[in-house]
This record gives sequence, C-alpha cells and structure tokens, in this order.
Amino acid sequence: MIITIGGLPGTGTTTMAKKIAERYNLKHVCAGFIFRDMAKEMGMDLAEFSKYAEENEEIDKEIDRRQVEMAKEGNIVLEGRLATWMLMKNNIKIGLAIWLKAPPMVRAERISIRENEDVEEAMKKMLEREKSEKKRYKEIYNIDIDNLSIYDLVIDTSKWDVDGVFNIICSAIDNLK
Repeated sequence: MIITIGGLPGTGTTTMAKKIAERYNLKHVCAGFIFRDMAKEMGMDLAEFSKYAEENEEIDKEIDRRQVEMAKEGNIVLEGRLATWMLMKNNIKIGLAIWLKAPPMVRAERISIRENEDVEEAMKKMLEREKSEKKRYKEIYNIDIDNLSIYDLVIDTSKWDVDGVFNIICSAIDNLK
C-alpha cells in the first residue's frame, strides 16, 4: 500500500502520517524532515534554506529522488507537498492521495505552538516559506501546488479535531477497493 499525504505547513500532515503509519503498519517518510535535516547540515534555518533552495534546484530534486526510491519499496506513507506529484510523474501507483488544508491563521497558531514563537512571527515565516516553495515548484517542475485535482481526499483540518480527521482518513483507507 502506498499512501501520500500533503498539505501546507500547520495542516497536520505529520500528525496524520504518523498515525496512519502506526495503524496500518506502514513506513513513514517525510519530505519536510529531509528538508529540515539538509537545512541543519548547511547551518541554516528554514527560511534561509528555502531561499537557498530557490537558487539551487538540486535540493528539491534530491528530496524528491529519495522519496521516489523509498516509495518503490511499497508499504509506505509518504508525506510531502510534492509526494503525490512525484509518484505520479514516476508512474508509481498510489493507493490513496490525501491533501490536508486549513485557514492561514489556524495554521499559524498551530505552528506558533509547535515552534514556541508568537503567532505573528509564525505567520510571517509560514507565508515566506510558502511563497518560496510555490515559486520553486512552479519553476523546477511546472507544478501549481494549489491544483488539488490530483487528490482522492481533501480535508479541512480546522473542522475536526485530530481524532476526527484520523477517523475520516481511516474510513477512506478501510473502504478502498
């Protein structure tokens, strides 16, 4: 089984991917963790590294290459904004493609708690990062990240708590043909 889960920062992708992996005994691979690790290796924060990645497309390509290789092994939850796009591009069959969304303020509030910073700062960083990523995805891959037509399931995570979102996803997984 291959499940992809994407969403903008603060939508709950990591929480859901971990829960899905645990429930269905799947490996969890997160593009964001790969990106964060690479930023740390370079001694940069996420904003700096995002800017660096804008000028060095090999960063995104390396993240994507790693994701595709891991997905080929199967039995995986692949978490990342481009995960579904990359697997489709490489003709890898996806069992379920999920996109999580939530309003910007909800996401900024969640990020501020996670990163232990004030909401205004979290919002500023979040929007800068999203702008950078959107630009890179368009320039490098000609992907419009706002095009959600490729997803089987799109969930607004501001409407339910963690268990509610997880129950919706589990229902979808359990009812796959």
